[in-house]
Amino acid sequence: MPIFKRNPFGHILFIKRWLIRIFGVVSHGRYRRFNSLEIEGSEIIRQLPDKNVLFISNHQTYFADVAAMFHVFNAALKGRENSIKNIGYIWKPKLNIYYIAASETMKAGLLPKIFAYVGSISIERTWRSQGKDVNRQVKMSDISNIKKALNDGWVITFPQGTTTPFKPIRRGTAHIIKTYKPVVVPIVIDGFRRAYDKKGLLIKKRNVLQSMVIKQPMEIDYDNETIEEIIERIQFEIEQHPSQLKVISPEEFKKQEDELNKQRKFWS
Repeated sequence: MPIFKRNPFGHILFIKRWLIRIFGVVSHGRYRRFNSLEIEGSEIIRQLPDKNVLFISNHQTYFADVAAMFHVFNAALKGRENSIKNIGYIWKPKLNIYYIAASETMKAGLLPKIFAYVGSISIERTWRSQGKDVNRQVKMSDISNIKKALNDGWVITFPQGTTTPFKPIRRGTAHIIKTYKPVVVPIVIDGFRRAYDKKGLLIKKRNVLQSMVIKQPMEIDYDNETIEEIIERIQFEIEQHPSQLKVISPEEFKKQEDELNKQRKFWS
């Protein structure tokens, strides 16, 4: 492969590979040492096609969620069974993994700009900007970039568009599914909000059990299911439907959190 080969977004793959390696080594301890990451369904990753796959997930931090998925996906592709043990898998990472993120987030400082080079598809949010509600048109260039990424590989998206739980699913995700007909793989994560700050850069608490459940691809009737039906199905798949919301007391929440942390696993 030529050393200066580029992906469809003009990023040099040699540079991208080294960025993934470096950030992979730096972040690995967050999921193996300071906290533990319990994985379920990694065998599904190995069964997916190389292109036109859309991962949909609930969202808890800006960057730690995505970083964990890069680890899990690459480890699974190298034969790891629900584990990211032995970081050698990061030496030859899958380079056509992308993730959808708000452009204002990816421009907020040098580190996010570097993260963007790793695989961000930066879009302009139509409903929120700089902490304020807005109402603006979808940029066609954003849609085009998502199509370009799906044609090249795998795309991770957080269809709620926020780290706040049980927020509505954005209709744009359903439109993408109906228009481009990708293989849609749901993922449910937990524990990241307890372990890290909102950006997912700082460790807020140690010895937290984090979990990532990769589910079987959704069976979707792309031609006949409506946008509303797809949205509701996404809500259930990523366990963010309003009917799944449990209102508990602070005491009960603390008890459940302590119980989760007791279940954490450590590797020598």
